[in-house]
Amino acid sequence: MKKNYLRPLITILGMFLGFGIVWAIYKNQDELGLTAFFAGSPSWLRTVLYAVSAVLFGVIFFFLSTGIINSIVKLTSKVERKTSEMSMQQIFVGVIGLLIGLVIAALISLLIQKIPFAAIRLMLNVIVFAVLAYLGWKIPTSRSREFNLPNWFRRGDPSVRTDPVSAKPKVLDTSAIIDGRFFDVFRTGIIEGKIVVPQFVLDELRHIADSSDPLKRARGRRGLDSINSMQEEYPERLTVSPADYPELQEVDTKLLKLTSDLGGVAVTNDYNLGKVAAVQSVPVFNINDLANSLRINVVAGETIEAAIVKEGKEYGQGVAYFDDGTMIVIDGAAKLVGETVPAVVTSVLQTSAGRMVFAKIDEQ
Repeated sequence: MKKNYLRPLITILGMFLGFGIVWAIYKNQDELGLTAFFAGSPSWLRTVLYAVSAVLFGVIFFFLSTGIINSIVKLTSKVERKTSEMSMQQIFVGVIGLLIGLVIAALISLLIQKIPFAAIRLMLNVIVFAVLAYLGWKIPTSRSREFNLPNWFRRGDPSVRTDPVSAKPKVLDTSAIIDGRFFDVFRTGIIEGKIVVPQFVLDELRHIADSSDPLKRARGRRGLDSINSMQEEYPERLTVSPADYPELQEVDTKLLKLTSDLGGVAVTNDYNLGKVAAVQSVPVFNINDLANSLRINVVAGETIEAAIVKEGKEYGQGVAYFDDGTMIVIDGAAKLVGETVPAVVTSVLQTSAGRMVFAKIDEQ
């Protein structure tokens, strides 16, 4: 429906363009060296040229209108998406910078007017206004954090819209990206809010992927592949934050600072990072804690059925596993490899690194 309204409008604009080109040629005929030609032409030639040019450009723009409309829709959608991801501070300094850039371009255009050829003047004006408008917007927005503006301008991040009623953004660290389990949980739909991947974390991943150690290189590449896959599946939910803190050296420190600024939640598998975050009152989502909370729950004194798969490290011990991978160490089961035996749980050892269950053979 939109195309049906826009195509005639674009066609009319094309006709005006064709009319304007002929008008510009007549107006600048002296500079173009066409004075003698027009002076010797019949009076009706000008009218014919206006009509032919308007119709020609109208037809051209009519056939190009579909591509033009699609390009406009894509551009407006991209601009809307980008601005919705920007903080008020970025938008404010960007508008100010844009106005300054246009003012400078207008001053330069006064000098350009002294150039004798109209076509060259037009081309230079377009280039100057476009370049200075772009720079006027781009430079201030990329350095918006350096401007000392009121606190209400600082709400949000360049890559996340912080709406008071929206879920907190989840800021991923390197260990969570390489592990990949968070993405599996996210795909279930129970994780709300946006996923934020800091640029400095991506840089660290890239360094790991370029490592000479084949194990590190494989882990880094797996992390980058996970990010690329998530961007393709959820382009509106996953964003890369360009925010950086040059005064801070460690990636973990930057991550906690960014999470605090966003009012978000740090996602990590790093036990020590979780402890530091707790000291700084930064919320943390530890994937290992989630995995441990979903493991089969057993208590001391409970009888279980265990399939012994191998001998343990200590004398007389056998090793079995629950379906979720939790290891069971059973005293007196070293000679029962390959058998399923009843066992009584004696103790459960649980940490952020995992869970181990200790048991003994049930003699009853």
